[in-house]
Amino acid sequence: MSTTVWIILAGTVLTYLTRAGGHLVLSRFERVHPRVEAALNAVPAAVLTTLVAPAAVEGGPAEIIALVVAGAVSLVWAGMMPMFLTGAAVLIALRHFLP
Repeated sequence: MSTTVWIILAGTVLTYLTRAGGHLVLSRFERVHPRVEAALNAVPAAVLTTLVAPAAVEGGPAEIIALVVAGAVSLVWAGMMPMFLTGAAVLIALRHFLP
């Protein structure tokens, strides 16, 4: 097998072990402390920020417009999926039509 396949397989196994390990650790507690729960609830926003920040700082006009449109969609519709799909569609279209 190629090196790329081994890297993908290793990443898959490590991701699974990380998630399973976190579940095992948290399952040992009867109650989760409110601060720990608040921190765990903040993780998705932190991950989203790491994906959006580089595009916002170093992106061109297509990326900025797609971020603005995705932000507007997130204010109108609840849920992250419409925001992601709209942002991706706008970005793909703008990258195709803008030089």
